[in-house]
Amino acid sequence: MDPVIVVGAGPVGLALSLALAGHGVPSVVLDEGAGKDEPRTARTAVLRADTADLAERLGCATVRDDGTRWAGWRSMRRNQDVREIRFGDDGDLPSPVHLPQHDLTRGLRDAVAAQELVRIVAHGRLDTIEQDDSGVTAHTREPGATWWRGSFLVGCDGARSTVRKLLDIRFPGRTAVERHAVAALRTELPWDGEALLHRMPPWRTGGQEVTARPLRDGVWRLDWLLPPRGELVTPEALVARVRDTLAGWCGETPPYELIDTGVYTLHHRLARKWRVGRAFLAGDAAHLLGALGTQGLDEGLRDIDNLAWKLAQAWHLGASQTLLDSYQAERRTAVAARLRAADQALPVLRGSGLRTYLPGTTRGHDSLLTDGHLGRGALGAPPAYTYSPLAPPHAEAQTLVGTPLGGPVADVRVTAPDGATVRLRDRLGRGRQLVVLVAPGTGVWDRRHWMTAGVMPRLAAAVTALPVRAELLVTEGYPGASAHTVLLVRPDGHLVAAFQGVRPAELYAAADAARGGTPVSAQAGPGPQRSGEAEAPAKPGRSDGTERADRTDLTDRTDRTDLTDRTADIN
Repeated sequence: MDPVIVVGAGPVGLALSLALAGHGVPSVVLDEGAGKDEPRTARTAVLRADTADLAERLGCATVRDDGTRWAGWRSMRRNQDVREIRFGDDGDLPSPVHLPQHDLTRGLRDAVAAQELVRIVAHGRLDTIEQDDSGVTAHTREPGATWWRGSFLVGCDGARSTVRKLLDIRFPGRTAVERHAVAALRTELPWDGEALLHRMPPWRTGGQEVTARPLRDGVWRLDWLLPPRGELVTPEALVARVRDTLAGWCGETPPYELIDTGVYTLHHRLARKWRVGRAFLAGDAAHLLGALGTQGLDEGLRDIDNLAWKLAQAWHLGASQTLLDSYQAERRTAVAARLRAADQALPVLRGSGLRTYLPGTTRGHDSLLTDGHLGRGALGAPPAYTYSPLAPPHAEAQTLVGTPLGGPVADVRVTAPDGATVRLRDRLGRGRQLVVLVAPGTGVWDRRHWMTAGVMPRLAAAVTALPVRAELLVTEGYPGASAHTVLLVRPDGHLVAAFQGVRPAELYAAADAARGGTPVSAQAGPGPQRSGEAEAPAKPGRSDGTERADRTDLTDRTDRTDLTDRTADIN
């Protein structure tokens, strides 16, 4: 079968190829560049707990090795502390992971290099997309012009997405929502390992807001909020900001090493459609956000986590239109809600006048900004797909637990089929739905005994009879769940349903709904050529699909010596 064509080799495209490989699906990644990323320490990524876990699960070692977990979060207004939050390794307040984006990309590239199912093609500049009932054909221009055949195509090619333009999808929104001057420097600040949000700093060049976020090896990223349409920031002006800010925090300007600087303009945009036939958009190609501490990369990684298992089911077994349409229905709705929350908060947080001096205003504003920076509330929390097309109809046997339907499940400890005790998130991304039985006290039993006791035999039989691949797990406890509660979890970790006791018929119906119903026959899938084979270059000037059906014959007539140099084997 043909691979999935991933356009773009940034963090989102690389993560998608790794997620697909985890599901046993081959992919070819078309990288417009040469396969190397320019180190820019001032360009960093902040990953929330769920997306950091996803990156590590995909094999990205740099999240663990090069990422910094903050010891705490501190917010100030003028000269006063407003709030201080301490983070722990466990519990309700896990720290975000902060690392330079080029380190994240390097870790993903290293993981891809170890994957036989992923092929990266350098200088893969896309210029044509054609679709039919059995697949997608994409053409990359010189150097090495090549036709590629795939089962699906996903545009992860950034804000200026070629895929989005070729699919004629509008990208409306707001331009220059926020501007930030950024500097990465090595120095010592009074808050060891803590991130800082300082509003209305009392020195002349502080502006309205400045943040300081630690990286490894004593490096900090500093961001100054700039006026939306202010004048250009010169190097001299930026150095003055650095010196004044460090002096304001430390009493005098301490020794520092300026590593990297930049000025970033943030936009808010949302593509009208995220799916056209067999082509999809993800990451910055589908949405732009970033004001008030929100993180577009976080949302891009959530896109691919949502999409990968659905493409995998379509690739292996076929998929209903409901399943493929659910990607746009779930993810576009979630990002639209995030953008709407940010747009509603912006006039309040960035405005002026009497309302900024009302009692409680300072703490209210601080709470909103903290939510955006730490991944909480409407500005940052992982989404719940409550009204998803994949949600099962309500059944009387369903019960409520601490996680809302469609929400990300709690990362509890579970016992796997082999007897190992692992985190629930460790079992995600394998193309299986998870059935979790809440059984207090099983931790002190030998597994061979409790597997044949109580409700386990009946539940194991019900799991075997499901219309999808599923894995049965057992946990000592789950937030808000009583003993013998049975949870059904999607491959991306979102709760499908919870039942009180073993309910085979209801469990079957919920699992069937979560896969989008009966899939279309896989025999209507990809085209005739070998898995992962690039097609011969087209004849000059041919842009319609008239001769596409005869490409096998065209390949046979092509000179074999020339063909060897102009085609590529994806696997």
